[in-house]
Amino acid sequence: MAVQWLLVCHGLVTLLVVISFLCGQWPIFQGTFISRIHYFITLGAFDYFQRFVAIVFGSRGTNAIHSVENYCCDRPNPILQSLVVVKEQNVIDFGVIYLTIIAATYYMIVQSSFSYIPGYYISGVHRYTSLLAVGVGILLFLLTSFSDPGTVNAENVSEYLSAYPYDNVIYLEKECSTCKIPKPARSKHCSICDRCVARFDHHCGWMVCLQSLKLLLSPNMNNNCIGERNTRYFLAFLLWHFLLCVYGAVAIAFILAGRLKELQVIHILTVYYGIESSFRSLAPQVAQWLLASYNTQVLLVVFLAIVSLLLAGFFGYHANLCLENTTTNETYKWQDYISWQMKISEAKASAAALKASLGDLSNEKKPPESKWKAFFRRSHLEDVEVVKKNIYDKGYFHNFLEVIFPLSTRRRLLQNKTKSG
Repeated sequence: MAVQWLLVCHGLVTLLVVISFLCGQWPIFQGTFISRIHYFITLGAFDYFQRFVAIVFGSRGTNAIHSVENYCCDRPNPILQSLVVVKEQNVIDFGVIYLTIIAATYYMIVQSSFSYIPGYYISGVHRYTSLLAVGVGILLFLLTSFSDPGTVNAENVSEYLSAYPYDNVIYLEKECSTCKIPKPARSKHCSICDRCVARFDHHCGWMVCLQSLKLLLSPNMNNNCIGERNTRYFLAFLLWHFLLCVYGAVAIAFILAGRLKELQVIHILTVYYGIESSFRSLAPQVAQWLLASYNTQVLLVVFLAIVSLLLAGFFGYHANLCLENTTTNETYKWQDYISWQMKISEAKASAAALKASLGDLSNEKKPPESKWKAFFRRSHLEDVEVVKKNIYDKGYFHNFLEVIFPLSTRRRLLQNKTKSG
């Protein structure tokens, strides 16, 4: 019994570390223990290691670490060439990780559970629907990765300039210093892809495709940004994989329930072992039996359930952004703008309060204010308020329609129809 629980604890800790490493930088995890674990794994541990080496070995040890880091991360080398997509930004090929996770999980399900399909509660058709579901997930991954996110260049910049007006708050009329073209509102120059992307949401590391496939199929494109033209595919990717994880967890749970029924475990426990026929009495015994006999399936259910919750949160976050017609990039821009305006307003309010206090001191005829009145008096800082005005929000229906049918695409089709007519 102790060994099984030790395996479960080990699996949960491993799962927590993997999720923290892969998803800890997501906005929904900001300020949580998952983001702190992610920071420790990606930066903190290496920083502490550098400090330790500097204390023990001095500058020689630090220089040696920097030399190894430069060789492995900052320039191509035969050791890591197959594992890392090496560019100036040194981006890990998360596409390989995604395909590895999908393939490994499906292989484990096939090896551990397909022998029980069909079962008491599950039909044999799930052998084929599961493969189809995984195939659709990979197809959405490739579609999101290889579809144009909305690259802005000299040929189409006029279309994007007319699609979105400048709000003169977080978007001002200016030129991209890198591309040397007018910078449309809601666009951003991605330093990793080295191009301007319309309605830029974020640069998604998961959509970094296999370098060999990219060179073979689309050598001039780096389709790993989420922008105006592939946000719909990205949302479909998240939603489908959430449903895929739920489907897998439920299917395996039905398999385990079927095994309980076929082997008459409940009957044996109550009749032959004299255990009371109640949930409180049977649950620990059934759990012990499942962990002893089907520990792989139990761990798969736990893994798929946790990943489905993560995907549900991430999909919900991005779906809410789409319904409000905003992006992750704009969320950060508004946070910076509001923070800056708050600081300015607080400085003005503090100056006004100071001026009023000095005026009260110079006015000797005014009777002193009661302590209770001064205590309950509203502070000037409480009047500070910065309102966020999103001019691109046109209501849930039109916002959703804009994601499914991008505005620039509709304008282009309308112009072509007008020309042909």
